[in-house]
Amino acid sequence: MKKLLFSSIFALFLTAYGTAQVSTETTIDEKFAELIENSNNFKGYKVVDTGELTTLQNLTSKRIAELKEEIAASKEASLAYKQKIAKQNTDMEALEAKLNQVTAEKDAITFLGFPFSKTSYKSTMWGIVGILILALALFIVRFKKSNVDTKEAKKNLAELEKEFDSYRAKALEKEQRLGRLLQDEKNKQMKLAK
Repeated sequence: MKKLLFSSIFALFLTAYGTAQVSTETTIDEKFAELIENSNNFKGYKVVDTGELTTLQNLTSKRIAELKEEIAASKEASLAYKQKIAKQNTDMEALEAKLNQVTAEKDAITFLGFPFSKTSYKSTMWGIVGILILALALFIVRFKKSNVDTKEAKKNLAELEKEFDSYRAKALEKEQRLGRLLQDEKNKQMKLAK
């Protein structure tokens, strides 16, 4: 109930204030028209009542004061908006700088103590992988070549050992034969010497 009463009084006050402003504006216009109409003519001049002129002056002064207050309030509001916009621009610039910093940090990777961008890091890593693959391929090729050389050397060694064994067997046989021949000759010489 109290709220309803308070809101109705407030609405009445706003309505009265709004009509007061409108009536003030129309009153000034009406007063000027009334003053001109009610003034007397004297030799081509208008004679104006000083009381009405003073009332009109007071009314006009009051309206000018109200308008000056409105202008001052508008200027203050405009200044407040300008300050708010400047603050928001400053905040936006700070946020943009922070965003750029965060983006740079996000795009940067530290590798071996050096900062790299993601693209250069990827390039470096793929370069290292490529070099390792080439080194592995070279190692495999050299290993296969060495393995082939080793097998060939083992084959040659086996052939040489066979040849050497056959040569040793022939040399042993020859030595035995020569040893028998020598013994036979010694035996002949001993028989002849007896």
